Amino acid sequence: MTSLIRAQRLAPGARVAVVAPSGPVPEDRLQAGLDILRGWDLDPVVAAHVLDVHGEFDYLAGSDAGRAADLQSAWCDPQIDAVLCARGGYGAPRMVDLLDWEAMRAARPKPFVGYSDITTLHEAFALRLGVSTLHGPMVAAADFLKNPRAQDHLRATLFAPETVRVVTGAPGWATLVPGTARGVTLGGCLCLLAADLGAQGARDSARGGLVCLEDVGEEAYRIDRYLTQLLRAGWFDGASGVLLGSWAECEPVRTLLIDRLGGLGVPMVEEFGFGHCDGALTLPLGVPGELDAEAGTLTLDEPALR
Repeated sequence: MTSLIRAQRLAPGARVAVVAPSGPVPEDRLQAGLDILRGWDLDPVVAAHVLDVHGEFDYLAGSDAGRAADLQSAWCDPQIDAVLCARGGYGAPRMVDLLDWEAMRAARPKPFVGYSDITTLHEAFALRLGVSTLHGPMVAAADFLKNPRAQDHLRATLFAPETVRVVTGAPGWATLVPGTARGVTLGGCLCLLAADLGAQGARDSARGGLVCLEDVGEEAYRIDRYLTQLLRAGWFDGASGVLLGSWAECEPVRTLLIDRLGGLGVPMVEEFGFGHCDGALTLPLGVPGELDAEAGTLTLDEPALR
């Protein structure tokens, strides 16, 4: 597995688009997030459909076509320096195939940030555009608004990525399988990775990858099912290491994760501090590095952004 194209870091005054590819966005939380971005000397531009709500399905931020148009317009606009997602929820799998990937390939790469349901788009950007992305806090997400650690790590990644080339697990991290492993980071929300199996343009193997996994609000048997589905499909074949993030509002999963993933025989660390957790770290996807499961560190070969 090769590393992907890295986007340019941001500078003060950069113009950044805020999009909502998935669920509806509370206006008060959006405004609070925009204020944080302005405090970083960024110029946020809210896409046209961010505050929309679908007429029939109120878990969607407007129509599939509108959400896709916002993302494509932001990515292809030469005046926009980064694209930040407002929140997750559900909806990205419905609109990902509506994007004009040829037009998006012609645009210059830029930082793209989100997590949770945005996993579908991280995978698509990697496989269809060959561009690395950032699994990180979203503009209207509750944790980003209240947690300085999440804010500071994202800000450092965007403006001074060389200062966060070494990502250290959150307090409480632990080694599940010892050792070191090299590979290219990939992954995200477990249920979205399982849902992508067999879809057009989806990844069929994590070979050569440092697989990053997390999820939220899942019962143990469902996590078991997602992992078993990926294992049976050969998706984990050739993976070089596993980083486990948060499992917020999930049933206890440590024994399950060891049972399902320990047989891979690759270094594995838990509670690495990314995903649906307080003070979530920003984790670059598509960048080569080394996982040291005994030190609880991911050392990137190069900064997440150029």
